[in-house]
Amino acid sequence: MRRIPRGIWVLLSANVVIALGYGLIAPALPTFARSFDVGITAASAVVSAFAVMRLFFAPTAGRLISVVGERRVYLIGLLIVAVSTLACAFAQNYWQLLVVRGLGGIGSTMFTVSAMGLLIRMAPDDIRGRVSGYFSAGFLIGNISGPLIGSALVGFGLRMPFVVYAIALLVASAVVATQLRADGESAGPGTQRGGEPVALATAWRNRAYRAVLVSNFANGWASFGVRVAVVPLFVVDGLDEDAALAGVVLAAYAAGNVVAIMAAGRLSDSHGRKILILPGLLVVSAATAAMGFTTSIMVTVAVSAVAGLGSGMFVPTQQATLADVLGNRVRGGSALAAFTMASDLGAVSGPIVVGFIASTAGFTTAFAVTGAVTAVALLMWLFAPETAPVRLTRADGSGPQIPDPDLGAPDHK
Repeated sequence: MRRIPRGIWVLLSANVVIALGYGLIAPALPTFARSFDVGITAASAVVSAFAVMRLFFAPTAGRLISVVGERRVYLIGLLIVAVSTLACAFAQNYWQLLVVRGLGGIGSTMFTVSAMGLLIRMAPDDIRGRVSGYFSAGFLIGNISGPLIGSALVGFGLRMPFVVYAIALLVASAVVATQLRADGESAGPGTQRGGEPVALATAWRNRAYRAVLVSNFANGWASFGVRVAVVPLFVVDGLDEDAALAGVVLAAYAAGNVVAIMAAGRLSDSHGRKILILPGLLVVSAATAAMGFTTSIMVTVAVSAVAGLGSGMFVPTQQATLADVLGNRVRGGSALAAFTMASDLGAVSGPIVVGFIASTAGFTTAFAVTGAVTAVALLMWLFAPETAPVRLTRADGSGPQIPDPDLGAPDHK
């Protein structure tokens, strides 16, 4: 079995630290916003503000990467988020919190797009699923421990998690600055490092790429938007439970992810992408809709874990599909930026729409709408082609190709 390149292990380690800090503030952020005497919709907007800035800055981040390289953009982005997060801890009113949290989205999209570009460029073709699985698992390891630690830190005040998160980001910056070479890290055989990135117009002609964008939008809506912004409010306002238990619900989702995510990455390399994406989306859609009908914290935790299982099946696999479509030459570019923008668009609109629905029609309807959004992604994938290189070779057996007649060219490499 091919070894994973050292540069990817550096990114995986930094990703754990980043995710740990992100998980730290997840239980506290909506409640901290509510402490300034605002409603559910306004509290959800704090989560959306971060994603709004990510969304608008993503094209610029893609261009920056093309000019100065992934490593520099990655480091600058981490430092921007660290400063913004520390400023959140000292916010004196709702509007200050909204602004400084939103500014952190600029740095976040910088290190997200650059990290994705590095992974696609450094991962050999035949282990893309496994690399995507490890990367997602690293994020989830932090997400499992982060909310639990964050819930404990809330006992020292709602501002404390933000201070700890800022420190975690500085640690991640140090890891990347000292351990990842300035040229990235050659992935070895099976990768290519030069050439032009795939343009959005070209990638859009691929049905698999279009399905990836829709499912990533649904993931942003459900996982990064509704789960972070609305689920903690559901625990407090819908179930009448303590805010600290919101961290337990979020951790259950992350735990379900971990159970599925490692196997999903390996299986997608050997058996294909769609065989995991389709059931994963189905499980997420059903479990998310069911959450609105739960009436006890134990049932909510269980349903959250099931939703996490489904997410763990399709999230790393769709990332591997993106790498199949774009190929190892990607370096910035609009097609890669559009992938992150799709998730951010869901994370922006999800909390606002679902937060409004929850405040007017109730949490049951709000979670049902989120399940429907994921169901739309499932329909898109039913008509998408398979892209796993291990299952698709040229007629002469020389290498992988993208099996979509609408794409035009047989291969983007």
